[in-house]
Amino acid sequence: MCGMPQQPDRSSPVPGAAPRRPDASMSLLTNVMEHSLDDGYAEAAARRGEVGSSRLPTELRGRLWVAAGLVLAAVVVTLGAAQAQVSAPTEAKERQKLADRIQTETASADRLQRDVDALRDRVSAEQQAALKHPGGDSNSALEVMAAATPVRGSGVKLVVDDAEEATQGDTGGPRESTSFADTGRVRDRDMQRVVNGLWACGAEAVTVNGQRLTALSAIRAAGEAILVDNKPLAPPYTVLAIGDGERLSTAFRNSADGQYLRVLQDNYGIRASISVQKSLELAAAPSLIVRYAKPAAGNGKGSK
Repeated sequence: MCGMPQQPDRSSPVPGAAPRRPDASMSLLTNVMEHSLDDGYAEAAARRGEVGSSRLPTELRGRLWVAAGLVLAAVVVTLGAAQAQVSAPTEAKERQKLADRIQTETASADRLQRDVDALRDRVSAEQQAALKHPGGDSNSALEVMAAATPVRGSGVKLVVDDAEEATQGDTGGPRESTSFADTGRVRDRDMQRVVNGLWACGAEAVTVNGQRLTALSAIRAAGEAILVDNKPLAPPYTVLAIGDGERLSTAFRNSADGQYLRVLQDNYGIRASISVQKSLELAAAPSLIVRYAKPAAGNGKGSK
């Protein structure tokens, strides 16, 4: 019977040959384990071992180039340091000169301000002396209305302050403005309405934080500050008004401006309180010049 040729048994050892390794089928894994370091890295490490670990050139030409670079860097650093030393005194002198100029101009401005204050006091004294002449009740009333003389009497005390916590509310309501976001702050327009309301209710003299108001006074805003005659005021704002205390307080509460202040209290948390005072003393307005008009000399006949 003819049979197929049989393959030789590969598992049987060949006579005279080395025995087969058990991991012969895992040649790739064996190679990775035996050659964990790449051949290129091994060659580089060998070269470093030959030339040293400093990586500096060993040839004379390479060393000369390195030395030239170091010398050039040293020259650049030296020149920069020298330039800084030369320019430093010049900048210091300019800075000192500017500081001296500022001090000189500040001292000059202070002297001018002292001169202005002295002249203002002199004008006020001369004015007060000139007003002390018999002129009847008309001149006295004019001085009071013009805030040229101190006044004393009964009246009201109105204190207006910002809300304890200024809130971000809508900008409608009585203010009718979108230019202010923080509605818990007292604004210049609020103080204008308060002061005008007191005048309309019969106040004879008014001060805001000790600043006497006249017919030429202005209440404005500069940023977040309120100015009265260009002088900044800080809250709380204390308004003193001379007049019949009980009548003035009642009239202001019932007026449109008093109701406006009440709306600010209810809607925006602004704090306000008014009280009747038996005795108040308001100082005169500084640097106020009162001029009196006199009829021109003539025959008294009107023109036709």
